[in-house]
Amino acid sequence: MAERNEWFFPRGSLADGAWESVVDDTIDGWTHTGIRVAVLDGGSVELPAADVERIVVPLSGGFRVEHDGTTTVLAGRENVFAGPTDVLYVGAGSRLRIHGTGRVAVAEAVTSVRKPSAYIPVQKVPVEIRGAGRDTRQVHNFGTPDVLDAAGIIACEVITPAGNWSSHPAHKHDEDVPGQESQLEEIYYFEAAAHSGLKPPENADAFGTFATYSSPAGDIDTGAMVRTGDIALVPFGYHGPAAAAPEYDLYYLNVMAGPGELRQWLITDDPRQSWIRAHWQTRLPDPRLTGGHHGGRA
Repeated sequence: MAERNEWFFPRGSLADGAWESVVDDTIDGWTHTGIRVAVLDGGSVELPAADVERIVVPLSGGFRVEHDGTTTVLAGRENVFAGPTDVLYVGAGSRLRIHGTGRVAVAEAVTSVRKPSAYIPVQKVPVEIRGAGRDTRQVHNFGTPDVLDAAGIIACEVITPAGNWSSHPAHKHDEDVPGQESQLEEIYYFEAAAHSGLKPPENADAFGTFATYSSPAGDIDTGAMVRTGDIALVPFGYHGPAAAAPEYDLYYLNVMAGPGELRQWLITDDPRQSWIRAHWQTRLPDPRLTGGHHGGRA
């Protein structure tokens, strides 16, 4: 049996030097993906050249990134709920140094394949409105296969407005079934904040919830209140929902990669929940989310 929440890591529990959190292959059972989160106040963090491709994602603030003999300026954003941000993909085999003020994430995937680094301006980040009704969420697809030419990494970020559910219906991607499902590890990095217009007291505790459960590929059992800086890992199993409390908006950054030769995100719903997608066709999207195109995936 799985130990309850063994794949859930509260903020600070994965601290390493200048990094508030580090996920990499030093975690037993974790192989293909990683994430690093740092808070900078005019300083810098550095990463060596390695068989790792990376995406630098400003969470709040702006940054300068030295890489490949050049410097890329990321304008960033005020916070993760302010909309999408520009990002920088740095191909495997390149060192980088990040300077600036704010909160920054580096999404990672292990690969020996060298792809050219690429800057993606905010105007080029596709914004998708996914689901309907209280299942509506907003997805920023800056690191998906149709947007970014990468070796293995797949990354996006999701905003779930107060009272809504995302990563729903529960689904999995833990076995290779050609044309139907791809085998991918997945990282969820969370942030939460009071919904726009609310005036909470200083001691307010912004949170959402997140769940995983077992599939034939392995036993997993996550049922956690999630807050800013928390990380949940999904090596296998069904995952979802991620639910925003009625007073708080929920954000998560997803990072995926796996052992397969094809870079694709194919999922299998929990068959007891797959009917929900057809139900969306009878509902309108949440009017609080109006940008982008309407989609029906997880």
